[in-house]
Amino acid sequence: MGTPDFAVPSLEILIEQGFDVAAVVTAPDKPAGRGLKLQHSAVKEAALKYNIPVLQPEKLKNEAFIEELKSYQANLFIVVAFRMLPEVIWQMPSIGTFNLHGSLLPKYQGAAPINWAIINGETETGCTTFFLKHQIDTGDIILQDKTPITPDDTFETVYNKLKVSGAELVLKTVRMIEAENYTSTPQHGVAIHAPKIYKETGLIDWNHSCIAINNLVRGLNPFPSAWFMHNEKMYKVFKAKPETGTPNEPTGTIVSDNKTYIKVVCSDGWLSLLEIQAEGKKRMLIQDFLKGNKL
Repeated sequence: MGTPDFAVPSLEILIEQGFDVAAVVTAPDKPAGRGLKLQHSAVKEAALKYNIPVLQPEKLKNEAFIEELKSYQANLFIVVAFRMLPEVIWQMPSIGTFNLHGSLLPKYQGAAPINWAIINGETETGCTTFFLKHQIDTGDIILQDKTPITPDDTFETVYNKLKVSGAELVLKTVRMIEAENYTSTPQHGVAIHAPKIYKETGLIDWNHSCIAINNLVRGLNPFPSAWFMHNEKMYKVFKAKPETGTPNEPTGTIVSDNKTYIKVVCSDGWLSLLEIQAEGKKRMLIQDFLKGNKL
């Protein structure tokens, strides 16, 4: 059960390693693009490539869908980047239902674990497989795999790392379950919530430290991106560099030679803007932006 491309490597690794994937459950097709043509989810595209039956319920509690799901007689359900399941579904298989989550639980329970790990300045994250229970992302842990977050990592780069390492973890988990050689352990430690990301999440507050603002930029690159307003126009920031120091100007002051650099004063230094996008314009390196624009 999954929808975006994050779930595709997990599906493909199970198929390629010879496991019997009875069916795939994914989101309904949605209109996209200028012509509003119905577009398949990434998981559906992968399932069709391997001739695996695809179920696309509008509502997960629909009785016809539940009966169809039962007809496959699957003994294990695997969830990767999908909707919250009703109990009638996650309790259906004899072995149970496990989920792959993009964090080291109980840290970053919720919808946006990768974003918040970077925004909060973590130097490490990873993936967790755990059995589902009533409260979201709180089930007993089967396996975890750690991944470092480097100073240059963004949401996009960490996402791409975790979808690969996560697939390996799913395969390892399924093999242990198949061999009946696994344990599941209750989550220990302080839970950290990772709520859904909204456009407003990316609004830069220049009163924060330059490192904290840079973490926000990294954690929201490429979408929905960190941003600020200047002369009633929105500017998205995709890449920046923190520079600590003692500015003489108030926070939020823009410092630029209008040729090679733009810096903005933060609480403890400056944020040097390296790649931005002005409202209605394309994404540009700062030197290219300054050839035809000034702040």
